[in-house]
Amino acid sequence: MEQLQQRYPFEVVHLPYPIDGLEPYISTKSLEIHYNRLYAGYVENLNKLLSEHPELQDLTLEQLISQACRLPQSVAIPLSRYAGGVYNHILYFYGMMPQSQTKPLQGQLKRDIYHFFGSFDHFRRNFSQAAQAVFGSGYTWLVHDKKELEIINMANQENPLLIGLFPVMCIDVWEHAYYLTNYNKRAEYIGDWWNLVNWNFIGSRYAHYASHNGTRR
Repeated sequence: MEQLQQRYPFEVVHLPYPIDGLEPYISTKSLEIHYNRLYAGYVENLNKLLSEHPELQDLTLEQLISQACRLPQSVAIPLSRYAGGVYNHILYFYGMMPQSQTKPLQGQLKRDIYHFFGSFDHFRRNFSQAAQAVFGSGYTWLVHDKKELEIINMANQENPLLIGLFPVMCIDVWEHAYYLTNYNKRAEYIGDWWNLVNWNFIGSRYAHYASHNGTRR
């Protein structure tokens, strides 16, 4: 995905749908603030940090996140936050579409979801329960560790790449992602989000990963 292969200076990627395209599940105002202010703020802060570290400017988002742990804490902590914030938001925004299918109906992702979770309904239930259980701010992720698919929660803007996992899909459960639409009803937001999941994008990205990592069944 070319949006994740950017290098410094990073740019705000275009939404793959109109700003009102996720209505009624995510309101226009909610998406507008999330995209134009919060996500754009992470891009701005990442560029500001990298402007002071030319030795890091040739790295992609994935490389910045993966290598952050090798750097001094004074750089590693803000780098993982800002690079993670950019990466996570891109995957979140591109992982939605105005009119979703109800299930990943074909391909490697479908086969692996059924293999590791038994059924799509079981996967969806487990993923929703994990998202509801996030304490405070963070994301729920479907990840692959080169052996199996699993669901994990990560706080704030942490990204699975930090711990050597491939991020397949995510839901942002920071309060700002849903409060203007659902108020404090996170479970309602999670239920609505399933109506927006872009399985074509997620499945295509996963198939590319699987073909290069020996996970094909």
